[in-house]
Amino acid sequence: MKNIYDVAIVGAGPAGITAAIYIKRANLNCCIIEKEMPGGELNKTSTVENYPGFVKITGPDLAEHFTEQLDSLKIKQIFSEVVSIKNNKKSKILTLKNGNKIEAKKIILAVGRTPKKLEKDGSNTLEGKGISFCSLCDGNLYKNEDVSIVGAGNSALEESLYLSDICKTVTILCRSNKVKGDKILINKIKEKENIKIIKNATVEKFNEENGVLKSVTLKVKEKEKELPTKACFIFIGYEPDTNFLKNLEILDEKGYIIVDQQRKTPIEGIYAAGDVVKKDAFQLVTATADGALAAVTCIKEIKEV
Repeated sequence: MKNIYDVAIVGAGPAGITAAIYIKRANLNCCIIEKEMPGGELNKTSTVENYPGFVKITGPDLAEHFTEQLDSLKIKQIFSEVVSIKNNKKSKILTLKNGNKIEAKKIILAVGRTPKKLEKDGSNTLEGKGISFCSLCDGNLYKNEDVSIVGAGNSALEESLYLSDICKTVTILCRSNKVKGDKILINKIKEKENIKIIKNATVEKFNEENGVLKSVTLKVKEKEKELPTKACFIFIGYEPDTNFLKNLEILDEKGYIIVDQQRKTPIEGIYAAGDVVKKDAFQLVTATADGALAAVTCIKEIKEV
């Protein structure tokens, strides 16, 4: 009934894939479980310019390179969602959404984070009808249209640059009076004539017409204004995808997994890696480093037994 592995890796983003590569190369029996597509959030990232070995590459193309390495090592890939984990003394039992169960001696959690939503009037009903969290997925639907972006960090700036080559105009809505992104991105934004920034702007309401987004009501320096926009892309940060782990008592107050320097959680035999771990830099390169570290720790502990 149960499939038994030395190590089960939950999440096939950069951290999980890296961990799987190290585990498999150590000649251990492993599987990697992913509820969507290998590569995780990379598949929703338009451009990557800060990963060693690639001057510039799209997120999906880089995800494909990662997947090719999984395939070349014949690592077992299971496409389902883990809904619960039971911690036994000698093994862990993972229950999947499809009803199957997996037994593993060790688990590496690399489930990553999901985009935060902007809980305002109209936000829920207009998701997929003008409100989006992925410019790569939906940007082409608004070719030569006026669109907006909520957020002013690196993700928002990178995606605004991507959209500026597709859309007529891109308006960045920044809550503070200062854009927080990297200087190189800010300079690129300044060079784009069809990108503008509204500072000190908060979204009050999403307005619809005929079931799709028509405009956004803003408050700018205490004054309300309506910004016509065919689409609004939300990039206001992320939150860890860890609701299914609440029974394990390995989470901090914000839902991130607690680990030590070797990426061990408070539960023996469970490790965590990538953006699901609270840290100072949530970057692609730190995710892969986490995956390697968690895997090396796991391998050592298995082979010491």
